[in-house]
Parts: sequence; structure tokens; C-alpha cells
Amino acid sequence: MDNKRYWLTAVLLLCPLLLCFILPGSNAAAFARENTMVSPKTVNQLSIEELRLPKAMAAMPELTRILAPRIALFTDQLSRVRNLTALTQLVLRHGSGLWRDAVAGFDQQQDNDDRALYWARLKMTRAIRQTPVFASLLPAQQQKLLWQFELLSRGQQDIKFNRKAKKRVLITGFDPFFLDRKITQSNPSGAIALALDGLSLSFDGSSAEIESLILPVRFHDFDQGMVETLLTPYFKNNKIDMLVTISMGREHFDLERFPGLRRSASAPDNLNVYTGASEQAPLLPKLGEKQLTGPEFLEFSLPVAAMQAVSGSYPVNDNRKVQTLDGKITAASLTALQGQVSVEGSGGGYLSNEVSYRSLLLREQYAPLIPVGHIHTPKISGYQAAESKKITIQVKAMISAALAGI
Repeated sequence: MDNKRYWLTAVLLLCPLLLCFILPGSNAAAFARENTMVSPKTVNQLSIEELRLPKAMAAMPELTRILAPRIALFTDQLSRVRNLTALTQLVLRHGSGLWRDAVAGFDQQQDNDDRALYWARLKMTRAIRQTPVFASLLPAQQQKLLWQFELLSRGQQDIKFNRKAKKRVLITGFDPFFLDRKITQSNPSGAIALALDGLSLSFDGSSAEIESLILPVRFHDFDQGMVETLLTPYFKNNKIDMLVTISMGREHFDLERFPGLRRSASAPDNLNVYTGASEQAPLLPKLGEKQLTGPEFLEFSLPVAAMQAVSGSYPVNDNRKVQTLDGKITAASLTALQGQVSVEGSGGGYLSNEVSYRSLLLREQYAPLIPVGHIHTPKISGYQAAESKKITIQVKAMISAALAGI
């Protein structure tokens, strides 16, 4: 991050926090309370994700070695922090630094392992919570600091698009999930994001550059607008030419044709939070304090035929299967879904479907001509380097094909 951007970010973060600290009864304090981004339940105690660290490190003792210098430096500097200003500066510096180190380490290791970033981030958020200065802050201040660290360590400030390529592609992946089932679980979508971040590629006599983000598997972060916070500037200001959201899914590749508005999955997120949604009673997600509003279904807008034509280790399906309150449907078009209430989109009823829906909704609001869509990758059990590499190679080829097809 350059110095100008660094200090601007610091000022924007510190101003409401300092006002809140000095004037707890003021409008600034009310603003901070109303714009909470990290669940209050997780602020003053270790989160469920952080509590998994001992088990994870026992199972994978060398996993975060590549990021150990960053973790050690951050922890050492935290021990010497005496005020909010210094703590904020560390959060800004090391949040972005962790992402950069993770991308560099991923390239250096050549093992297609996304897990080091996930567990290193948790070591660092645990260290933040255990810092005396952090414990002395108001909950709103703590929440904003953690939110800022999350955004930065997920790639927010590293998106540059400065290589003068003809096309700019933004992709998103996800953290590992279902870790209570298998603590060693990897997520190919996170590996793809790390592998392709900053990549320049050629297609059809033209050029493109790819930048990446990785999203959490947490309902609360989605409800508080993390997808919108990260993606809106790129739609609103026409800073991208294509967006591809990616997650781990089924046996093959699925291009998820019709994302649905509602949640229905009974599975927990990485904080072991259940939404209470079901196939019989799907629920609307939130955006801030309000329910997310939009059509019951939206349609994928990437060039499906071009992406299906790519040869690789796995078939690529144009998945049109959805579920409504009236039952399961294989929809020929969006028109065929009019009047239906969504239970599952083509991508299911969990956060994979939701990132697809939210990103397409942003497209409709700000940039209706930008191709946007979701790829479900084949699933892997635990960590399988060879399969993860095959998946990454095929996704890269699919993105190139999509660029040639738009």
C-alpha cells in the first residue's frame, strides 16, 4: 500500500473510533454502534475459528511456517502498543502485509495450499484480541479494527489493475470450511484466488490481468455487507471487465446459471452459526439491518459455451437446476422462474449461492453489461495438492476462454 493510501485509510478508520472513544454519548458513538461489522459476541473472547487453532496446529505443525515471520513481527509489535493510534497502524500495515506475504508464499511453495493464510489470519486476530490496548477499547472500536483487518488480509487494498492490460478480471474464493468434520480441509477456490492473484495472461491476441479476494464462510459477515463492501467500487466505477466468483462444490465443475435470493442450507458456517433456514422455510439474508431485497432468481452472464469447450480433468456443467417452494425445477430460462419463491439457486442454499446472487445484484444495480458468474469447483477431501492444481489450471483456462467469448 502506498503512503498516501495508507494514511488516508488510517484517518478514515481512526476518526469515528477516536470520536467514539472521547465522546461515548455522541452521535459518533451511535454511528459506530449502528455500523457494527463483527459480531459483538466474538469481540471480547476468542472466536470459534480461533479456538480451533490448537487442534489445527497439532495436525499441521508446519502449515503456517511460510508466514511465521509476519505473525512473529505482528505479535511482537502488538506487545509494545500503548494506544489506539499505534494499534490501528499495525492493523493496517500487517493486514495488507499478510495478504501480500500469503500470495508470495503460495508462489514460492508451489503446493497449491490455501490453508496457511486462513490459519495465519486467525493467529493474528487472536493476538489482537489478547492485546491489553484492544481490551480497553469500546466494543464498537474493537469491531471496526477487526473488520478492517479482515478486509485487508483478504486482499482489499492489493487490487491494483495497473499493468495496462486490455481486460481486468476480479475473482473471489472462499476460506476452508466444515473444519469440525476435517480440520485439515483445504478449499480449491482459495487456492485459485492465491494462484491467479496478480496474474497477466494472453488470450485471442489480447491481454488481461487478474486480481483476487478471499471471502469468509460466515453468515454474519455477509449480512453486514462484506461482499458489497469489497465489490461495489469495482462495479460502480467500471473498474473491471469481468467478475468470477468461485467456491468448492460437487463432483465436477458447475456453472451456476440461476442464483437464488434466499438461504435454505441447514449447515453451519465457520463460527458454527445456524441460520434456522430450511427447504420448507427459506430465509432472506440481510444487508446491514435490513433484509436483502431483489428478484427471487438472477441469471449468470458469463459465456457458458466458451467455458464448457475448455478441455481439462473435469466436465463443465451448465447447471440450471433450482428449487422453489413448488419443488425442483430445471429452468430453461429466467422467465420460467417468474412467480416462484426461491429455496435453492443453482448453487444451492448456502454462501456459494449467496456470493453469486449478491454479485449479480450489484451488476444489475451498477453495471448491467459486465459478465458475472459463479463457478463451483470439484470438491476435494482434506488437502489434495495434485487435484487442487488440476482444478486451478482448468479454471485459468476457463477464464481465458470466457475473456475470448465476451
